[in-house]
Amino acid sequence: MPELPEVETTVRGLAPFLEGQRLTAVTTFRPDLRRPFPADLAQRLTGATVTGLSRRAKYGVISTDRDDHMIFHLGMSGRWRTEGGEAGKHDHLLLETAGHRLFLHDPRRFGSVDLVNGDPMTLFPAFVTLGPEPLSEAFDAAYLARALAGRRAPIKAMLLDQTLVAGLGNIYVCEALNMARIAPTKPAADVSRAKLAALVPAVKEVLIAAIAAGGSTLRDFLSPEGDLGYFAKDWRVYGREGEACECGGTIARIVQSGRSTFYCPKCQR
Repeated sequence: MPELPEVETTVRGLAPFLEGQRLTAVTTFRPDLRRPFPADLAQRLTGATVTGLSRRAKYGVISTDRDDHMIFHLGMSGRWRTEGGEAGKHDHLLLETAGHRLFLHDPRRFGSVDLVNGDPMTLFPAFVTLGPEPLSEAFDAAYLARALAGRRAPIKAMLLDQTLVAGLGNIYVCEALNMARIAPTKPAADVSRAKLAALVPAVKEVLIAAIAAGGSTLRDFLSPEGDLGYFAKDWRVYGREGEACECGGTIARIVQSGRSTFYCPKCQR
């Protein structure tokens, strides 16, 4: 599933095609993805001018001069195609401007599109309960210590809780925990303040590096320009079971809550 860096890469890739542009046509090629498209999507967006693009957690937001905000989630296999042409089998939404045709491509149809009029941060239900953005100043060691106090769930599970911190996913949590030398199975409340002080910059460093590399491509993700995400070549532990950690230990794989966790038992304690 595309995580924060992949969605940030997508939003940045769409901006040159959409920002400041008038939407001349909006077309859906099926009634739904994971849930139905908004019934009035085309009516409300056609003729509107895109005033900005942004990201919240794993969602992208396309804002217009009508104070309408189209919120998209890429699901497991979604991406935007900017090369134009005609709609293909797995292209389900088309945004047209005077010079471009942009298709939302989603073979598995686990993505979603919503439309909110007004401030989406307070009006879109999925945004209301989200924790702070991990790249924001609000996400610091003091906040993390307060949020984890008394929590006996594993630290990895807590970092994947979107109400605690927004946008972190499996790959980047594994990477950050290795960088901070924290065992993914450790009860969250037992992680020391010193370790939390190392974890916060590790999270930020991993995300910034991943965004700079265009994200990580597993199966389906491509940027709007059709480029692969190249951060996968820099993974410290993810997908590297049996290989050597930089500390000299051997990377292991376990399953937590149905998800693969990669870590080094030697240096992550």
